[in-house]
Amino acid sequence: MASTLFSPKFTLAIAAASALWIMLASGEDHAVKAVGADEALAKLKAGNERFTSQPASKGRPNAARRAEVAQTQHPFAVIVACSDSRTAPELVFDQNIGDLFVIRVAGNLVDDYGMGSIEYAVEHLGARLIVVLGHERCGAVKAALAAPTAPGHIGALVRDIQPAVQATADKAGDKLALTVHANATAVAAKIWKEAHLGELASEVKVVTGYYDLDSGVVEWG
Repeated sequence: MASTLFSPKFTLAIAAASALWIMLASGEDHAVKAVGADEALAKLKAGNERFTSQPASKGRPNAARRAEVAQTQHPFAVIVACSDSRTAPELVFDQNIGDLFVIRVAGNLVDDYGMGSIEYAVEHLGARLIVVLGHERCGAVKAALAAPTAPGHIGALVRDIQPAVQATADKAGDKLALTVHANATAVAAKIWKEAHLGELASEVKVVTGYYDLDSGVVEWG
């Protein structure tokens, strides 16, 4: 019995079944046509305009929306944002659950996990716009400006923001704001260079944004 269970024929059958399951799952992901990058950016800009000009959000989750996205998701954009509690992309862009695929870490950095998440969102969920969203008075960038090293795992954040610190070392102006912009640009370049987007690369756009904590306005890079 044991030899039958672990025979090459049985193993191939399991592999085929697994491949079929993956194909079916992927087919569900692609059932809805992807929102183009330009259209997605327009939706984000309109959402941010609502956020800054209206007293209440229109994108609040409700039972109907929760039921609508419970079985599948088709976010129209990927947002790489800072973990700062004041910069939640769903609020900043006045979007509902299921609209945005959000990756958040202090300093809006991307590691292998973040890169894999981006690749998944593009390949399987249909996202064609990737936004790297920096923000005013970012604590992670401020720490990187203060010193090239830091204790514990914060040191990894400070280390990876150092290229932006060096890029703005000789520039005049608000050093923190300049470095936040430079860091977002560097992260966007890293995504474009390292993410495996395959044939979909021609459909994808990577842009940067800068969120003003005081006004709520997103300035686009």
